[in-house]
Amino acid sequence: MSDATPRPRRCRRLLFLLLALLLLPFAVPERAQIPVQGATSRDWNPQSFWYEPWGQSGVHKGIDVFAPRGREVRSSTWGIVVYRGQLGIGGKVVAVLGPKWRLHYYAHLDESSAKPLSAVAPGSRLGSVGTSGNAAGKPPHLHYAILSLLPRPWQATAATQGWKRMFFVDPGKLLAAG
Repeated sequence: MSDATPRPRRCRRLLFLLLALLLLPFAVPERAQIPVQGATSRDWNPQSFWYEPWGQSGVHKGIDVFAPRGREVRSSTWGIVVYRGQLGIGGKVVAVLGPKWRLHYYAHLDESSAKPLSAVAPGSRLGSVGTSGNAAGKPPHLHYAILSLLPRPWQATAATQGWKRMFFVDPGKLLAAG
């Protein structure tokens, strides 16, 4: 009988955790801070979001925050680290699921200290600025992009890859509002 008692508790805890993961992105306000320590809005080009032509990807789906190699990269928002690893053109990357079911993508890192499935707050250290991936040979910078897992069809345009805009948020505008 003692084995049967903890089982319902475990199920309730698991259900609570699942419910929290589903609802948390809507419960936390979306405020963002600049993800590079000491950076300001002068450290990126506000017109670089969705700029074309842009290398292999065709259009630039984020902003590049320029800073010295090794400068701390910090979480711009509340969230859960859902990925840390190596991705082709992004190099060393971290992805954080934040408010409104938006994925905050940090790329070209020199190193990463984020632990998958850990909770982060704005300002939590994720890694450092680098030149990994297709940023090799270029000035050190953080590529920061925000992907909306919930499509926003009103953002689609007739421009190159314009249909994809429904899945991307201009990080510069969100940082300016935060």
